Amino acid sequence: MPIKSFEICSLDAKRFTKLGERIPQLRVDQNTAITSIAAASDKEAHLEFRFVINYVGVGVIKFEGRIVWDGDANLLASQWSEKRALPNEVFGPILAATYANCMPAAVTTARDIGLPPPLPPPKMPPGAKTDMKASRGKDHKSSMEVG
Repeated sequence: MPIKSFEICSLDAKRFTKLGERIPQLRVDQNTAITSIAAASDKEAHLEFRFVINYVGVGVIKFEGRIVWDGDANLLASQWSEKRALPNEVFGPILAATYANCMPAAVTTARDIGLPPPLPPPKMPPGAKTDMKASRGKDHKSSMEVG
């Protein structure tokens, strides 16, 4: 695997609204950006990234970190300095690793500061019941406790 290590260095989270305030239309945007690339050796490049989840007008969760990439580091660093872009065969695994490592922490952080999880809700088939009591019976009690 071309990614040798992944490190989250910074996590910043803010909620701009009051807890319990109703938001009629919530838009959640996600953005991953490479902020710098440096060749540490011929075969190792250090990439710095920023992963931002923006709850438009409601809050923000931001991660910053480092990735050590195993490959042609000099070529990668020179491509970055010329074009400020990465080839898809490099950016794809970096994007996947960033999402896989940051998203679980983002879900927990969102819960801690009172924001909804930054994941899309599951698709419900047309006509599906969404009422918990109707779908599970009258005596069912729902709990959000984590053991």
